Amino acid sequence: MKKKFFAIVAAMAVAATTLTTTAFAAESQAQQSSGNNNSWWIMLLVYAAVIAGAYFLLFRPQSKKKKKEAALRKSAQIGDEITTIGGISGRIIAVKEDTDTIILETGTDRNRINVKRWAISTVDSQVAPPPAEAKEPAKAFFKKKDKDEEKDAAKAPSENPKDEKDVKDEK
Repeated sequence: MKKKFFAIVAAMAVAATTLTTTAFAAESQAQQSSGNNNSWWIMLLVYAAVIAGAYFLLFRPQSKKKKKEAALRKSAQIGDEITTIGGISGRIIAVKEDTDTIILETGTDRNRINVKRWAISTVDSQVAPPPAEAKEPAKAFFKKKDKDEEKDAAKAPSENPKDEKDVKDEK
């Protein structure tokens, strides 16, 4: 993960340096003819773009992932099957809010383990979620036909009389 991060930052730095060098070359030619010194604005804009790109490509997705994991850990309740970061799986039988721990029951021996809430890796909810409003399924672009629809389509006569004649001619 760190190697990927440094590779992306290095690529952005190279791109920014290339863009600013090109911008300085263009500005130096313009300065010779007009005498303006606004090249530092271009350099500032390029570096601002690189920093904004790093934020949206690297830091923002990571913070979203952390928030999602925190919500997952907070939503764990009694009866849920969970797996800890150490690989222990079990069912939550009690939650201690004051110490932010949970008590897991593992295996057929019903061993009980106290685990901190931050050690939860995955939650497989056993409690049924409340029924959501029935939504109509989205229509696909290429709809699969059921076997019954295919049979009905084969039995039904064609609406266009020319199609029936073409079918007879082909046979």
